[in-house]
Amino acid sequence: MKAAVKGLYAVTPDIADTSELLARVEAALSGGASLLQYRNKTAGAALRLVQARALLALCREYHVPLIINDHLELALALDANGLHLGGEDGSVAEARERLGPGKILGISCYDRLDNALSAARAGVSYVAFGSFFPSSLKPGAVRAPLELLRKAKHELKLPVVAIGGITLDNAPQLVAAGADSVAVISALFEAPDVKLAARRFSALFQQRS
Repeated sequence: MKAAVKGLYAVTPDIADTSELLARVEAALSGGASLLQYRNKTAGAALRLVQARALLALCREYHVPLIINDHLELALALDANGLHLGGEDGSVAEARERLGPGKILGISCYDRLDNALSAARAGVSYVAFGSFFPSSLKPGAVRAPLELLRKAKHELKLPVVAIGGITLDNAPQLVAAGADSVAVISALFEAPDVKLAARRFSALFQQRS
């Protein structure tokens, strides 16, 4: 499954309790999340494997791609749908070669359009820019201007993902500026009703189309 990168891109929070993680993720998927990225910066290798395997089974039930953050070997071992790399998390060209042409490959480009152009030539499936807004998870993150989304849409023939401090209040600005997808952690998974939050984020893209 190599699905289109659009709509709500759910990114998992750092939760050690796998049952709790699965419950929140299922709520997001049932609410309309179109992609899921497994990202856990605090888990060890054993827990990552357990959680990623369980998430992959759940994502397959909902026909939603599972993207693994950073860990190429884990993505390959599970035959996950794809991989997301940070700006310094490895070679895009190597990742594409090892994943093969049928998998999704994304990269964080922060506020750098030149990085996105290089990544596009190396075979990525999408590029991500941000942080567009202050983020509690990455308070010192580089800030990207909204205009960057417009420039990227003009110069790239790839889906563009916005990330960083995104909420239901500020997401419409990103959609209006051309974001094909918004990657959300806290405003989704810490919401009182995860399913409802997912529906509301997803609806922003349905309104545009």
